[in-house]
Amino acid sequence: MAFKIASSPFTHNHQRTQRIMLWVILACVPGIATQTLFFGVGTLIQIALASVTALTAEAVTLSLRKFSVRTTLADQSALLTAILLGVSLPPLAPWWMVVLAAFFAIVIAKQLYGGLGNNPFNPAMVGYVVLLISFPVQMTSWLPPSTLQVAPVTFVDALHVIFTGKTDAGLHIQGLMQNIDGITQATPLDGFKTGLRAGETPAQVLQHPIFADSLAGVGWQWVNLAYLAGGILLLLTRSIRWHIPVSMLLSLLLCAALGWILMPEKAAPPLLHLFSGATMLGAFFIATDPVTASTTNKGRLLFGALIGLLVWLIRTDGGYPDGIAFAVLLANITVPLIDYFTQPRAYGHRR
Repeated sequence: MAFKIASSPFTHNHQRTQRIMLWVILACVPGIATQTLFFGVGTLIQIALASVTALTAEAVTLSLRKFSVRTTLADQSALLTAILLGVSLPPLAPWWMVVLAAFFAIVIAKQLYGGLGNNPFNPAMVGYVVLLISFPVQMTSWLPPSTLQVAPVTFVDALHVIFTGKTDAGLHIQGLMQNIDGITQATPLDGFKTGLRAGETPAQVLQHPIFADSLAGVGWQWVNLAYLAGGILLLLTRSIRWHIPVSMLLSLLLCAALGWILMPEKAAPPLLHLFSGATMLGAFFIATDPVTASTTNKGRLLFGALIGLLVWLIRTDGGYPDGIAFAVLLANITVPLIDYFTQPRAYGHRR
């Protein structure tokens, strides 16, 4: 029997784990569909690879721990972790990177701590950060949006690149390029930071093709809007609380606006922060993980605001283009302290 998640420390929301996980998976569908539309079917292949690896790793680990495999897998938490990993990785990332990330997420970040409910860090983000630290070039190389691609990347082409590292013989990118470096490019956030380091001004960087006639990079704003729509669905079904996503987005918006005003020579515009990278995915689907996030209402507001601040700092002054994963994991560390100082007083008890 699946356990039920309580909002802590004194109330119970009577929602089964499986139901919440299924709602979150359903809410991911608009974002996955939009991401596939702009960046190709490689996204679906990565999700499938991550799902098979995550479910297999969870089953083997549960068997070794003498737990019921069928009952635990039925809570859908491993599948959700795999989906979040799959959409976070570049569509043409090598297959072994996806397998490695899913293995770390399930075995190291989740099961070695005791399984769902005991892990202090978001499993999907642990797997993602392992790859980002180890293979930064591959992790920041994405397919151009479909409208900027020289030639379309078919399902067969994506399979060839993911499993062999080379394109199919029938795909001729400008007649010469036959490996993954020839058909990938930096994300808008990475392109913006790289342009500044090359001596360009923000206004000059925003004239690059990836930013042309878009709020936050061609394709990326639509992906973020799709995940925003999915996040609203989660709020309407009460699968998540509003505190974390709202405080995170407001904190990020405030920091970005102040940075744009006070440091116009190095700061990205607020809309780029809000609608590029993994902002909406992070706000509604990653930061709201009920196991690793704060469990009190005041704590959720602090937790979300801290993530927003850290995301802006990493994007502006850090060495990585996007800061969602690092921000979430750093905020996870603070959860016990936040919950301790924001725990509501039980009726009849003094503080």
